[in-house]
Amino acid sequence: MQIILVSRHLKAARTITIMPRHVLATVFALLVLVFSTSALFSWLSVALRLPLVEDLLVTLHLQEDRKTRDHVDSNLQLMATRLGELQAQVLQLDALGERLSGLAGVKRERRADTLKAAQGGPYVPVSMSAGDLQKEIERLAALVDRRSDDLAQVEFKLLEKRVRDRLLPTVLPVKDGYLGSPFGHRADPIMGVRAMHEGIDFNAETGTPVVAAADGVVLVAAYHPEFGNMIDIDHGEGLVSRYAHLSRIDIKPASLVKRGQSIGAVGNTGRSTGAHLHFEVRMQGVAQNPAHFLKQGEEYAHLKRR
Repeated sequence: MQIILVSRHLKAARTITIMPRHVLATVFALLVLVFSTSALFSWLSVALRLPLVEDLLVTLHLQEDRKTRDHVDSNLQLMATRLGELQAQVLQLDALGERLSGLAGVKRERRADTLKAAQGGPYVPVSMSAGDLQKEIERLAALVDRRSDDLAQVEFKLLEKRVRDRLLPTVLPVKDGYLGSPFGHRADPIMGVRAMHEGIDFNAETGTPVVAAADGVVLVAAYHPEFGNMIDIDHGEGLVSRYAHLSRIDIKPASLVKRGQSIGAVGNTGRSTGAHLHFEVRMQGVAQNPAHFLKQGEEYAHLKRR
């Protein structure tokens, strides 16, 4: 780049050639001058404590402090909200656990870390730091996890109880009938000698519906020389219920039955002196008193007796 200078004071025109290095040197010199001037101005401002500069610095510091404080307050508010949510979850889980324990008939075991000595005194609130809030959040989060585990165990026990109840013969096999001969020794109705009666008799008219006392699988649904038309239902774990002297059989072997489902009707078949249902409960082939099972149901207390 060339610059030509023309002046009346000059006898001839002068030509100045500007090289790239000249431009760079000029720009560098300007930058050095600007930074030096700014540094000098800043030093003089601080040294001489100029009001304008002090006000500007104070304003900047206040803005930064306000931003920092707002950020901290926002985080503390979020942590406090989270803390409240965890406390509410703990209370809800405790209340739900108590209700489920009552339904399941299970006594909840108190963990050692939840047992506290008796305390008291006036309430004096204390502000919590971010670190304290974080520790309390972590403690409550761990407590929620433990409560959830306890609740899952109670839920499993409740489910187990419901399944067990459905498999126990607790439903009266005859709704419209009277309690006849009980379980135990008696005089045989035909021979007249002392003999063991391994079930309970329900006296009812021929054709009265007979229902399954519990869920199970039909093992036998056929005629027996002594029991007449007979049904055996397997309830699992070696528990079997027997329904004898039926006038008819409404189910087939290997079929699934539900508690309360109709399976036949009262009759007078086999070794029998009149219309009634002979009901047995056997565990591993050994006769049990059916009353011990039926009493666990709600219907036994209202059973008619002669």
